[in-house]
Amino acid sequence: MNKTIRRTSVFVLILVLALLGRATWVQAYEGKALADDKKNRRQTIAQYAQPLGNIVVAGSPVTGSKRTEGTDLAYQRTYTDGELYAAVTGYSSQAYGATQLEGIYSDVLDGTDDRLKNPLDAITRKQQEPGTVVTTIDPAVQKAAYEALGNKKGAAVAVDPATGRILAMVSTPSYDPSKIAGTTDGDAWKALTTDEDKPLVNRALRQPLPPGSTFKLVVAAAALEDGLYGSVDTATKSPDPYTLPNTRTVLKNENASAPCENATIRTALRYSCNNVFAKMAADLGQDKVKAMAEKFGFNDTELDVPVRAYASVYPSKMDKAQTALTGIGQFDVTATPLQMAMVSAVIAHDGLLAAPHMVSQVVDSDGDALTSYKDGDTERIVSSSTAEQLRSAMVTVVEKGTGTNAAISGAEVGGKTGTAQHGENNSKTPYAWFTSYAKDPATGKQVAVAVMIEDSGAARSEVSGNGLAAPVAQKMMAAALK
Repeated sequence: MNKTIRRTSVFVLILVLALLGRATWVQAYEGKALADDKKNRRQTIAQYAQPLGNIVVAGSPVTGSKRTEGTDLAYQRTYTDGELYAAVTGYSSQAYGATQLEGIYSDVLDGTDDRLKNPLDAITRKQQEPGTVVTTIDPAVQKAAYEALGNKKGAAVAVDPATGRILAMVSTPSYDPSKIAGTTDGDAWKALTTDEDKPLVNRALRQPLPPGSTFKLVVAAAALEDGLYGSVDTATKSPDPYTLPNTRTVLKNENASAPCENATIRTALRYSCNNVFAKMAADLGQDKVKAMAEKFGFNDTELDVPVRAYASVYPSKMDKAQTALTGIGQFDVTATPLQMAMVSAVIAHDGLLAAPHMVSQVVDSDGDALTSYKDGDTERIVSSSTAEQLRSAMVTVVEKGTGTNAAISGAEVGGKTGTAQHGENNSKTPYAWFTSYAKDPATGKQVAVAVMIEDSGAARSEVSGNGLAAPVAQKMMAAALK
């Protein structure tokens, strides 16, 4: 063999080896990335090649699948009572992707999760029977919240204080996920995405707003834990009217005739005295109030239930006047309904926070657990004494104060109203809040609730936590205690 032929042969061999190496690399290492690429139509075809697994509420599926025609996507997602459960399930759309539980557990629900496969199936990438997501939602509480909110723009959350199980999560206005589940739903999608009321936003988890006077519970907890005041029945040093520190701005109380001067924490919660809690926050200082807020869950950017909630915020780098305003849930304080339900849950559960979650198990087609979420995974937030005193004061709010619309016959009910300013110089309709807990002494059942009404269509003068939000909370708590 002459030299030229030998060199050509070696060169050709190198090319062949390079080609084989590249093919091996693509198949062995880049194959999964290519298969998982969102632009790969085969991924969507595989996702909807068989009926999807279900999301279950109280033993019954609230999702389903139907056979399609005239498309390479064999099945399409359906929903039972779609508007009722939209804030829980989210949507699974052939055109627009998936959100909420549908998005988080999409691999389980379409059968592509590797945990559903045996070793041979993992190699061959054979699609398996889909799994099921089992929620903690109580359908009676969910329905009570949805019906009570009605056509109001708002949200509501109910939590079992002892276990952390989320019993209800509603956001209104809602939407029917079935109407955007296919590939020809462009008009419905456009209507939802251009709607000024933003029905696709889960207000319960993902729209933090000023919590108003409901935040006074956090400030009261900080004062009691710090020893600023010995009990909820100790007189505070609170002038009325109260001028914000280093300013000429006088902070007014909603009820000018309320006995707010030097009021106890109990009386200040009962009448929602702004002067007491603004001065209390200023006296404590922003660091102590912030520390207590963060113990309750504020500023947590990784709160997963398992859907991630937007962080509720307690701000930093404030002057003393701004710190005082945070004492009444204003300035730059924001909270989600989930966060304010957590505040009441801690107080109801003797100062302990059970990690909130709305999924109990994710199981395979045989019912074997792939993931389980623990009930009662608790952390101490405030002392038992502080929690007991705050419960007592919250009961006074419902029995004799601003929260009378939340009362339930035969049950211990405690609550706190809130009306938060909205817009520059409070030029827009305020937000109405109510956070509460209820206990049935006969059965031991308990529940913590938060309701936020963003807009009810009511006249500005008719907006109040007791008038708008407390009746919603009352219906939810009554349903939970049955």
